[in-house]
Amino acid sequence: MQRKFLANLVLVLVLNLLVKPFYIFGIDAEVQVRAGTAAYGGYAALLSLTFLLNILLDLGVTNWNTRHIARHAHLMHKHVSGIITARALLAVLYGMAIFAAAWLLGYRGGQLKLLGILAFNQVLVATVLYLRSNVAGSQRFAQDSLLSVLDRVLLIGICAWLLWGRKHGGPFPIEWFAWAQTAAYGLTAVTALLLVARHAGGLRPRWNPAFTFSILRQSFPYALLVLLMSFYYRTDSIMLERILPDGALQAGIYAQGFRFFEAFNMLGFLLAGLLLPMYSRMLKHGEDVGPLTGLALRLVLAGCIAVSITGSAWAHEVMALRYHEHTEQSAPAFAVLIWCFTAVCVTYIFGTLLTASGDLRMLNRMAAGGMVLNIGLNLVLIPHWQVLGAACASLATQGLMALAQGAIAARRHRLRPGLRNTLGALAYTLLLLGVAWWLKTAGLPFPRALLAMALAACLAAPATGLLPLRGLAQLRALRREA
Repeated sequence: MQRKFLANLVLVLVLNLLVKPFYIFGIDAEVQVRAGTAAYGGYAALLSLTFLLNILLDLGVTNWNTRHIARHAHLMHKHVSGIITARALLAVLYGMAIFAAAWLLGYRGGQLKLLGILAFNQVLVATVLYLRSNVAGSQRFAQDSLLSVLDRVLLIGICAWLLWGRKHGGPFPIEWFAWAQTAAYGLTAVTALLLVARHAGGLRPRWNPAFTFSILRQSFPYALLVLLMSFYYRTDSIMLERILPDGALQAGIYAQGFRFFEAFNMLGFLLAGLLLPMYSRMLKHGEDVGPLTGLALRLVLAGCIAVSITGSAWAHEVMALRYHEHTEQSAPAFAVLIWCFTAVCVTYIFGTLLTASGDLRMLNRMAAGGMVLNIGLNLVLIPHWQVLGAACASLATQGLMALAQGAIAARRHRLRPGLRNTLGALAYTLLLLGVAWWLKTAGLPFPRALLAMALAACLAAPATGLLPLRGLAQLRALRREA
């Protein structure tokens, strides 16, 4: 299973690193520049609102389905045919809820029109994710990896023409960006549906109330977990936009730093999508999840710590790579947010393990505590520190969630990191901090410093034992024998 994990991890990372960074920094960031920081800030706040109630589109079915199909792949035809109809009704419920919430928050006029497009896009995205859960659950990871980048490839092509291909430049309304997403997500949803129909031996949508309610009852704990996590992950932009007098501008500034964090965070999200069906199948057969968890954690820490140290040390230089306005405000927030990347990736590992083993009650309790903590910290910190306050609230919440989930997973599954691994991770962190301090003191230009940090990370990871070369060599040998 470790060998399979590594092979598919490499595939999904290569595909996503080729596509999504260009979309985030080439397309998404350019849209913000063309549309204006304030206009993009309003868009970002509305987008966060659609994420908060996104769970009504799914009610936890996607996570439940990934775990269930990984254990019972032969039931795909029955489940997909029954669930597709139920999801159409959930989409209607989601639309009603999202507009009611927007009205209560004070959104009016053109804001509601833009919200309507974004809400429909969320319906398409949720549909794609559900269909992909069937592909991943049946262990077809290569196909799932291709689907994971298809929407971004299409969106890059559409937006590239809108931004640079038109004969007459002119302004770029933010609504164009939303409609481009609609086209890309729609085409991806159709492709995923055709693929799932082939694997399931055909689809025949039907409405079966008893079946639907049974599925929703089983998936409700997953739905509650996603809802609570969305609140402490997506409320920052909304609270900035609603609390502060220049809220739209502040939300746009926050989006500058958050965009870089989200670009890295996609790697952790992909890791969780890869681990969930693997954990589910291993737990069903009573296999030891310790080796896979240890390998995933070491790989994550080696990359995340290096990225976090580099990003926080050269925050202004990173912001200046893409932006020319408001970098003085967004850089300090990014220096804090990038450490959330390490915390979130750790939760992706341990939270996914707890999800696969069905420990939803404990996860929901932790998520509820995280939501209350995050909202409370934002209410206190945002009026005083604006975007930096929102970033600090996120780091405090994500850090505590990572520690709590790691401790519970270790106790439930008897995971023992060992003194050598703990000291190796600590030594790796201190070594990279020392290298970063020396490079900053020496005044080395950012491109050279970036290369030096990458080289230091590659040398320090095996030297400190964080990434044992012997273990990786054994996995490669096993692959040759297989």
